[in-house]
Amino acid sequence: MSFIQSFSGLQFSRTQTLRDIAATASAKYLLLYTGAHQLEMGMFACERITGIADDTGADMLYADHYRLINAPDGSQVRKRHPLIDCQKGALRNDFDFGSVLFFRTGSFRRAVARMDVDYEYAALYDLRLRMEKIVHINEYLYTDVETDNRKSGEKQFDYVDPRNRDVQIEMEKVCTAHLKRIGAYLEPDFKEPDSCGLGGTFPVTASVVIPVFNRLRTVGDAVESALSQECAFPFNVIVVDNHSTDGTTDLLSSIAARDPRLIHVIPERNDLGIGGCWNMAVHHEMCGEYAVQLDSDDVYSGPDTLRKIVDAFRQQKCAMVVGTYQMTDFQMNPIPPGIIDHREWTEDNGRNNALRINGLGAPRAFWTPLLRTINLPNTSYGEDYALGLRISREYRIGRIYDVLYCCRRWDGNSDAALDIEKVNANNLYKDRIRTWELEARIRMNDGQ
Repeated sequence: MSFIQSFSGLQFSRTQTLRDIAATASAKYLLLYTGAHQLEMGMFACERITGIADDTGADMLYADHYRLINAPDGSQVRKRHPLIDCQKGALRNDFDFGSVLFFRTGSFRRAVARMDVDYEYAALYDLRLRMEKIVHINEYLYTDVETDNRKSGEKQFDYVDPRNRDVQIEMEKVCTAHLKRIGAYLEPDFKEPDSCGLGGTFPVTASVVIPVFNRLRTVGDAVESALSQECAFPFNVIVVDNHSTDGTTDLLSSIAARDPRLIHVIPERNDLGIGGCWNMAVHHEMCGEYAVQLDSDDVYSGPDTLRKIVDAFRQQKCAMVVGTYQMTDFQMNPIPPGIIDHREWTEDNGRNNALRINGLGAPRAFWTPLLRTINLPNTSYGEDYALGLRISREYRIGRIYDVLYCCRRWDGNSDAALDIEKVNANNLYKDRIRTWELEARIRMNDGQ
């Protein structure tokens, strides 16, 4: 169609490519195809997109689509690939727009003209953050070929893979510039925990917090790794057993009977997610001054993890600590991508860059007095991320780059292999968390 100009097979990640397109574009709309295979548009799909663009005045549009998936028998199966709405907090550079990006040419040119840095990897990210009105068409308008057949649990660590470091540096620059433009950027100025007027007395220095539901196969290893910590200070382990039915409860009861440091809590409530279990542990009378995370299917890497975390709190004057972990299989053998140290979390820009990524690292630990005032969302996904963003808005997050934690991947992991609907739900929620945090930071910078 004469009013749509299509471009494909180009390096859209390069700023110069986008400049070249802007200089040569002559049609009312532009269609960029970022895939590597032949694109099959649906019947009257282009007419539908341009019609919605005309009706809404959108600067950029994207659509749900089908994907051709290779079946075990060698055939190709057409599957639906729904997308989610793009909102203010959709700052992930890996936000899934699909492979067909549709732009109003005038909006495209204006955005490209404002680009003042040349990127090799982050040009499209820079471009879409400059689009004022982005419309999601929740109709299946084209068919593409699936090129990444990895499970969701493998894809989620791409952003911390050392092989992608150069890409991530560019993405961080783009995101930081965007935050400055919209008034959400935070300078590296932090409150110290002692200045907030909180505190109190605690029965122990630190508590390892383990929420659990039906993890008979793994929770014993987790608890024993916590109880085996060697510290000069008193500590305990608070396990919130969320009404397990597989024998987990009996196992925990038997461990607590021989070791009083294990506080086995069974909630009276039946509406608790992981965040709610955390809140119950943190508000428990036996909780220590520092609350330290351990998932029920993971283990600490050694007996000095707890000591290193408490030392970091005291030395770095922070309200939260994030460590480094090693990806392993169930038998504790290292697996790719290996060590996850989140070096993108820098003193100067970590709390801004945190709005671009989907995680903050592990293990996580919190200063209990502050945590009791903020609390975690009562969800089972993203609760720790929401808390980290909230704390980082005002307080320093300390870092430990020694491996403290072994994250075991196995078929029982809740996020090992998620379907597209669950991935979308998770991403939509984290984008919402980021939207709320963006608005809070803008208000804070405005003195509200």
